[in-house]
Amino acid sequence: MASVGSGGGGGAGAGGLKTYFKTPEGRHKLQYEKTHSPAVVHYNHSGKTVSQMTLAYLKEKPAGQGSTPSTPSAGSGMRSAAARLLGTGNGSRALSFGSNGTSRAVSGSSRMGGGVGVPTSASGSQGMANYDGKGTYIIFNTADTLFISDLNSHDKDPIKSIHFSSSNPLCHAFDPEAKDGHDLLVGVFSGDVYSMSLRQQLQDPGKKPVSYQHFINKDKDKDKDPSQGGAASRHGFIWLRCTCVAWVPGHEGFFVVSHADGNLYVYDKSKDGNTDWTFPTIKDQSQLLVSHAKSSKANPIARWHICQGAINAISFSPDGAYLATVGRDGYLRVFDYAKEQLIFGGKSYYGALLCCSWSTDGKYLLSGGEDDLVQVWSMDDRKIVAWGEGHNSWVSAVSFDPYWSPPNSDETEENVMYRFGSVGQDTQLLLWDLALDEIAVPLRHPSGVSPTFSSGSPSAHWDNACPPTGVLQPSPRMRDVPKLSPLVAHRVHVDPLSGLEFTSESILTICREGLIKIWARPSHSENQQPDSSEQVVGSASAKDKILTSSNKAGASSSSFKQPSSVLFT
Repeated sequence: MASVGSGGGGGAGAGGLKTYFKTPEGRHKLQYEKTHSPAVVHYNHSGKTVSQMTLAYLKEKPAGQGSTPSTPSAGSGMRSAAARLLGTGNGSRALSFGSNGTSRAVSGSSRMGGGVGVPTSASGSQGMANYDGKGTYIIFNTADTLFISDLNSHDKDPIKSIHFSSSNPLCHAFDPEAKDGHDLLVGVFSGDVYSMSLRQQLQDPGKKPVSYQHFINKDKDKDKDPSQGGAASRHGFIWLRCTCVAWVPGHEGFFVVSHADGNLYVYDKSKDGNTDWTFPTIKDQSQLLVSHAKSSKANPIARWHICQGAINAISFSPDGAYLATVGRDGYLRVFDYAKEQLIFGGKSYYGALLCCSWSTDGKYLLSGGEDDLVQVWSMDDRKIVAWGEGHNSWVSAVSFDPYWSPPNSDETEENVMYRFGSVGQDTQLLLWDLALDEIAVPLRHPSGVSPTFSSGSPSAHWDNACPPTGVLQPSPRMRDVPKLSPLVAHRVHVDPLSGLEFTSESILTICREGLIKIWARPSHSENQQPDSSEQVVGSASAKDKILTSSNKAGASSSSFKQPSSVLFT
């Protein structure tokens, strides 16, 4: 597909796709695209991979800081991550937020190897022109290569490619607050993880990662009972593959890695990544089991066995207090990370859950998966409070828009409006509005009368004020939960979508083949009336309970307002 300039707003692109879509705020135009070379072969090492996307906000290099990471001090502290906005989107899978990473000089054979080639020395002679300054970069994977593109450049080609010669990169995470040293994590198909400095990768002219640290998953060297997740297949270590990586907010130098065997490992970046470690045998695959390494030198330092089957995505709350996971078993689980305890969990209506994401205030969670629905979960209520219907296939990524403001948001009243997005294998981007005072409260039983729900029925306990702590709840009846309809539904790609990110100026979408589209947000001066050429679906019934964008805290009405139209573009 040819690159589209910022002025190409109204026509149809390749495949008959429109190069704009509209919201009540105005027109979002396709500004430009990013992708990799057509020569990249998707089938490599372990079969076809799905492209994921991470946004990396690289801060200006502090004065006097060298290009080589320094050895970490023992007094590494903790910090608050409440204001961090990165990571609220890529349930992929690849989370973009984290804590200050402790940094260290990386050397020695235990840090090298793993099939990614011999690291070369850093050289600034052919490095990127702005690697020492501020920049916003898009990190995405395709086949056996990790690509880095400059978000602010209209050049379609990436500015850097990093080749992994024996195992495909699958997921990645960036720590925007790392003061120096390793801020980029890359999880690969073999189950191993690499940490490295994004700045150093941009500086080096080679195509191999430089000065990285290799964290080896020792399970791939052991024979496993097939009933316990299986051993490596002829196509690779399919049960051990990394599914998601994330820095732990507020815990300097710590990160977690989820795997397809239902395990999540906690690593300390300041420790050697090639030490021997062992954890107790998992006897019941369906039960939570948290184990800690016996040796103080072991890395990983802990293993959480969370579910039977793959953990498909993980996401930390912005303050790092809670960890959400979604899995092949169809459950969303929310843990108190410090206490290592399950707070609550709930099930999808059908099939696996594939993605999850937090609101920036940590009050709400989104999830999506194989039931083609988007679910909204409340931390206060510990349950699903709304579900959205609009996708025609699996939902692959969800994210709140932290930069969107509702009308009259400059008033003193507290804002209780949220805008969030979702993308799916139906190639569509959906945008949704969530007004808290319009989430209908289900009918309560009269005082003194007990519910007639039978134990384990789909709606059991749903209308309780708050479910018991540590209990996985079945899915409630759909008719008992408020239904949302999308504000906008727009087919943005030819191929199924795999990722979604929001910035202050744009919305980014990526398909599983590695094509990224940057949609510029509308200016405030644009006409906000729908174009007559757009297909407008008539008002839905009141049962659909579409949320409007004009509700504020303190509104006395708890009923649903007249539903608005859904724009299909």
